[in-house]
Amino acid sequence: MTIRVLIADDQMMVREGFSVLLNAMPDIEVVGEAVNGREAVTKVRELGPDVVLMDIRMPELNGIEATREIVAADGAAKVLVLTTFDLDEYVYQALRAGASGFLLKDASARQLADGVKVVASGEALLAPSVTRRLITEFSKLSEKPHLMPSAHAAYGDLTERETEVLVLIAQGLSNSEIAGRLVVAESTIKTHVSRILVKLGLRDRTQAAVFAYEARLVTPG
Repeated sequence: MTIRVLIADDQMMVREGFSVLLNAMPDIEVVGEAVNGREAVTKVRELGPDVVLMDIRMPELNGIEATREIVAADGAAKVLVLTTFDLDEYVYQALRAGASGFLLKDASARQLADGVKVVASGEALLAPSVTRRLITEFSKLSEKPHLMPSAHAAYGDLTERETEVLVLIAQGLSNSEIAGRLVVAESTIKTHVSRILVKLGLRDRTQAAVFAYEARLVTPG
């Protein structure tokens, strides 16, 4: 299957550069470009991409608000945030808005392609060690965590094992790593992850990690 990508960035050189790199991949196709967040929302509706490469700082509608609107529309598109710095203060807000991960703009062609594939596959927790560092750093900025209403209501429904898996997700572990830690089959962990997302009303692993930090299941540090 070919992964359809929309690139949203107000810098022409960035859009054109990423388009060239991604179109060179046999299983990825750039189906459109957007120069601001408002156009990105419109083109997601029109083109139905699998992944949106979303810059955060754009005119008219920034990447955070655009991500929020795209996710709220409940479409299939996954948002992969583009940032210049790995500790961009806005990235954490984008993850809370529903982005599936983030990617540095200086990523290599292989990292870019792999990132798109990871997000498209639903794994969502791109570059776990760096994403974990971001979540840890910026969760400290929130004195009063704001849990997603549906997640807050369903929190008590998690079993002890599901809570344990949720904590390990927040620590940046992959399914295979969690399986090794808990000495169970990877398929069992996949089942736990699916149930966690359903019970908490969350979109993917990244939102699950954010929830775990905001619920203080994991202590930033």
